[in-house]
Amino acid sequence: MLSNRAARDVATLVHPYTNLSTFRETGPLVLERGHGVWVYDGDGRPYLEGMAGLWCTALGYSNEELVEAASEQLSRLPFTHLFSGRSHDPAIELAEALKELMPCPTSKVFFTSSGSEANDTQVKLLWYLNNALGQPRRKKIVSHVRGYHGVTVATASMTGLPANHADWDLPLPGFLHAGCPHHYRFAQAGESERDFSARLAADLDALIQREDPETIAAFVTEPVLGAGGAVVPPEGYFEAIQAVTERYGIRLVADEVICGFGRTGEWFGSQALGLRPDTISFAKAVTSGYMPLGGVSVDPALYDVLVAQSAKLGTFGHGTTYSGHPVACAVALKTLEIYRRDRIVEGVREKAPQFQARLSALAGHPIVGEARGIGLIGGLEIVADKASRAQFDPKAGVAARCVAFAQDEGLIVRFLAGDRIAVCPPLVIQPGEIDTLFERLGRALDRTAAWVAAEGLEPLPL
Repeated sequence: MLSNRAARDVATLVHPYTNLSTFRETGPLVLERGHGVWVYDGDGRPYLEGMAGLWCTALGYSNEELVEAASEQLSRLPFTHLFSGRSHDPAIELAEALKELMPCPTSKVFFTSSGSEANDTQVKLLWYLNNALGQPRRKKIVSHVRGYHGVTVATASMTGLPANHADWDLPLPGFLHAGCPHHYRFAQAGESERDFSARLAADLDALIQREDPETIAAFVTEPVLGAGGAVVPPEGYFEAIQAVTERYGIRLVADEVICGFGRTGEWFGSQALGLRPDTISFAKAVTSGYMPLGGVSVDPALYDVLVAQSAKLGTFGHGTTYSGHPVACAVALKTLEIYRRDRIVEGVREKAPQFQARLSALAGHPIVGEARGIGLIGGLEIVADKASRAQFDPKAGVAARCVAFAQDEGLIVRFLAGDRIAVCPPLVIQPGEIDTLFERLGRALDRTAAWVAAEGLEPLPL
């Protein structure tokens, strides 16, 4: 029976990315407070937050400096906007700071409230740019199968996950999906990572040729696929892909919403994985998740077009009420200050070997097929048969059951498509807490294996 608070939740809220049918019986995990890498429910029980919330709470919970930065800005100027030439110091200072960090040529920064808005803005800017350049046919967007870029109509179309398309009348025409760069799951027998990368690049080239290169506006990619399984692309992948996009003059957009601001051991995932984007989208860890903020980098050539179009049309006709919200910008400024002062990015590089070793060790578990990551992000795939890599029936919900066991062990992780589990703790996690995380995840896997045996679950036919 649900508690009173859980029943009130079920009676009033629609929860994103939740099975709303089974949820009516199980109810929510209601969290009341957090400190460091730990969050606590209403009974005071602690959980190690192994997903940094939703890939974002990089500096952990209850960071007093971030709370103070928000409070001070709320007292000084709680809201103004950037429409019609208005501005404020936090937005100016944050844009200056971000320009210095960007892994691509950047003239200006455009702020949004989320990663979805940032990627939606990228689509609009691409269409706007090509209309201005007299290339109105160059509008198609290519992204990955299993890539994730948001939930607006446009960004859900870019996203390559079935649940984001089924019964939503998506994807829209003009959104195309190239092969998923997941060597473990999609490589052919005996195919090396470099050979797999070369094949995917050849497949992308063929897709572009079929569609007509003059109709392709951009290729959009995450440095590490997040919601698609926490998948690290194979060796040589971006080198091979960029050779194709450059051949046809196709812009390369890096979705750094999850990877940006230290997650991979570099400021941006593009730097860690050899990606040379024309522009990036960012969000999440730019404020350590404490305030909603996202944005896109605007390269000099694009900005020149925006200026020319403003002269022609009388305005730059895009923006949202909370673009560059002063409180969000103030928190982001303090977040970047802490990243630099406390050597957070360097700390990720120092802790990554321990994290990745503990993750890799899980590949020896009887129901784990792959366990791989970079920096302080990792994904593992549950399989029914390690030798053949056969999976369980998705309807059995094996990864979801493992995540439930992990929560029972006092660890929060996330299950994703393909019976994959993501691990993405706050960047401030300490070595002893890394050990605690993987000890609890190991026990959850043991309990999952026992449950699978008790249920008599069999591999799906290959």
